Amino acid sequence: MCNGPLFGKIIKFTIPLIAAGILQLLFNTADMVVVGRYAGSNALGAVGATSALINLLINVFMGLSVGANVSVAHYYGAGKHKELSRAIHTSISLSVICGVFLLLLGQVISSPMLRFMGTPDDILPLSVSYMKIYFLGMPGMLLYNFGAAILRSVGDTRRPLYFLMIAGFINIALNLVFVIRFGMGVRGVAWATIISQMVSTVLIVRCLMRNEGPCKLVLKNLCLDRRETVRIARVGLPAGFQGAVFSVSNVLIQSSINSFGAVAVAGNTATSNLEGFIYNSMNSYHQTTLSFTGQNMGAGKYDRVKRVLIICLLSVTATGLTMGLAARMFGRQLLSIYTTDPAVIDYGLIRMDVIFPTYFLCGTMEVVVGSLRGMGYSVMPMTVSLLGACGFRILWIMTVFAANHTPGVLYTSYPVSWLITFMTHLVCFIIVAHKRLKQPS
Repeated sequence: MCNGPLFGKIIKFTIPLIAAGILQLLFNTADMVVVGRYAGSNALGAVGATSALINLLINVFMGLSVGANVSVAHYYGAGKHKELSRAIHTSISLSVICGVFLLLLGQVISSPMLRFMGTPDDILPLSVSYMKIYFLGMPGMLLYNFGAAILRSVGDTRRPLYFLMIAGFINIALNLVFVIRFGMGVRGVAWATIISQMVSTVLIVRCLMRNEGPCKLVLKNLCLDRRETVRIARVGLPAGFQGAVFSVSNVLIQSSINSFGAVAVAGNTATSNLEGFIYNSMNSYHQTTLSFTGQNMGAGKYDRVKRVLIICLLSVTATGLTMGLAARMFGRQLLSIYTTDPAVIDYGLIRMDVIFPTYFLCGTMEVVVGSLRGMGYSVMPMTVSLLGACGFRILWIMTVFAANHTPGVLYTSYPVSWLITFMTHLVCFIIVAHKRLKQPS
């Protein structure tokens, strides 16, 4: 990451990330298709009604994996192997502690929070059941994400992809057995997710334990080193709060969607799942920017940081536009994979019309955030997101949407907030770059 031409290395690093993201969504799509076709539109809506709340609860802790990525990348780029090992063992310990906390939290607040969001009565029991089971897998989910972040930070994006493939095929097989064979509905989808997630967790922990380099995981060395915990939290907590900020606004939007009924929730769920393919592909450039920037900052190669950002911005724009426009062109056909209900498909197309042609703006926003975090700045993008995303969307719901209560008006808050937040992040990068990137390599 720190030597030679950047473009080829960035693409080579990003492609496995994109493949992993698409595969993960394919497996999630299998969940949606199986539950939508074999358990009905209510079951599909029940799963979708939980997504915004789940993301809100886990994003703070997932953000800590970003802190682990930056910390490990800095040490790896600087060749500080002792500090690198300490950061890895602290990161893994954090993931287990946070995972257990989330497991308990999910059992306590699932029902009251879903009621507070106005989840339709005809899908509420299914949503609560799905969410409580889903949160049983939190320790494994966080452990996998922290382990994958460690591998990515040192340039390994292939093995997390392989582990995800194995787990994903297990997930699909279990979906078919639990939902179709045993008629378990949303509970079957949740249990299939947990079991497959544990498989990927075991594989990534085994990989780290067998590593013969500085990234080797030794279970007896697991601990919470105070200095490394603070270092990880300094970047990770703001990153997590930033994700939570977006989720807060998404929870409010989901609550607004709930007001249109179960059919609208199901249509929104199907389109949101399709969006995930585009988002994960674009988010891969965020992870690439984060890792490349982190390593080059650690190595003192400051002149490469700006080039990394420019290449990733151009790449993510091309990716977002191409995928978004192509998916919208075949929108009805894609939505028909999830459901045969014409009303559900029509509601899904409303969201598609607004989001898909403009989704590249979300990607550019994420790439600039990755650059800022890679340089060690995390509070700044969190603050910008608090105002540009959450604050703006809340204001939009209270004013524009209140005056014109339609799904299309509600969804328009997304692209407008992406554009505002991207432009503000870009100004922040220019200010930070002027301060931090003065030294040539």
